[in-house]
Amino acid sequence: MIDRHRRIALFVVAFTLAAFTSSQPARLRADDWGQWMGPNRDGVYSESGIIDSIPESGLKVKWRTPIRGGYAGPAVAGGKVFVFDYDVKEGKLVNRPDLRATMQGMERVIALDETDGSEIWRYEYECPYEISYPAGPRCTPTIDGDRVYTLGSEGDLCCLNVKDGTLVWKKSLKEDFGAEVPMWGFSAHPLVDGDMLYTMVGGEGQGVVALDKLTGAVKWKALDSKAGYCPPSIIEHAGVRQMIVFSPTGVTSLNPTDGSQYWTIAIEPLYEMSICRPMLDGNLLYASGIGSQSVMIELDPEKPAAKELWRGNPKKSVFGANATPMFVDGILYGSDCQLGKFFAVDAKDGTRLWETFDATLPTEKRRANHGTAFVTRLGDSNRYLIFSEVGDLIVAELTKEKYQPLGRFHVLEPTGECFGRNVVWSHPAYANKTVYVRNDKEIVAVSLAKPAE
Repeated sequence: MIDRHRRIALFVVAFTLAAFTSSQPARLRADDWGQWMGPNRDGVYSESGIIDSIPESGLKVKWRTPIRGGYAGPAVAGGKVFVFDYDVKEGKLVNRPDLRATMQGMERVIALDETDGSEIWRYEYECPYEISYPAGPRCTPTIDGDRVYTLGSEGDLCCLNVKDGTLVWKKSLKEDFGAEVPMWGFSAHPLVDGDMLYTMVGGEGQGVVALDKLTGAVKWKALDSKAGYCPPSIIEHAGVRQMIVFSPTGVTSLNPTDGSQYWTIAIEPLYEMSICRPMLDGNLLYASGIGSQSVMIELDPEKPAAKELWRGNPKKSVFGANATPMFVDGILYGSDCQLGKFFAVDAKDGTRLWETFDATLPTEKRRANHGTAFVTRLGDSNRYLIFSEVGDLIVAELTKEKYQPLGRFHVLEPTGECFGRNVVWSHPAYANKTVYVRNDKEIVAVSLAKPAE
């Protein structure tokens, strides 16, 4: 009798656990890349079994799927690849930093099968553009369980069902908040943390806004600032979770629960172009932008407070634009928007340790504004994956002593334009031993799996 009761009890427990598990939203797998710059937004790819170098014979292309224009990087989660693009119906694409182009078209969120690139579902809506560099949306989709969040260039913030793309809720930053669309469109990738979704909006008292991720209801607003282009991020330091917001006028730390302010450090990149995420290494936080603007911030180890250590000048530091630099063991690695080179910089004082064009413009040994390379660290090693604006994927060893390339592979063509040269400005996604990269015509999946021995 006891055994019978025990078996019944075990069955009930097992059934309850199974029911509970199946009722929970599907979470990101360890090898997913469900948002901008990866699972932790730190630019680290930790999957095992990845190539150590790229052979001269190149890499295996798994599939190519046609898409439309945009700068938004792909996201990968739960067997799907999510890409965000713009299907132009009317108007001429003109890239001028002083002109808002007028376009008619559809912003489209497309879910593809990660194995073969076939389309699973599509959500699209009419979206007239009046922005500079109007190729398409800028923000990588953010995947959270059974929902995907997207922010379009004109401020359409959408929450969709991951399974079939149906709309759960939608906000317009222009209509619901009266926000001004930045010259280069809304570009700050939405951040989901706990029950909240955070997004840069812009305006008096609403530089950043927290929403209920399930309903879109406003939870709090903070900061008198314009939206800028940098996504908010969350760090934990001095035993306190802090939201780091890089607005066009400074780097500010907020309480992510209620938006109250801990500290702020002034920095004003030219043209309100706060773009790169401030990166953390130990007690140091580094922020940079266009116009030789950079600041190294020291965080207080005992409480949420900060002070300025040093600022950059035209001959030291690295001034990021479209690509956030990596900050590892006291060294910054990143592409510089002033000179177009890829630098290693000593965090102690901003001294440039080495420089190269190989990671940005390998065939053009000259000054090139906004020379861009998206850099991702492989686990805790000194090996990095670098995606160049010319469409090349590079494996390289980066240390304070040297830049050592370990092979390159041309993935796709640069279809965008900047200062008279062709570029691709989209952060790749790394998942399932594969790199997923897009331009304005296609998204490509390339195997990174180490060959079987």
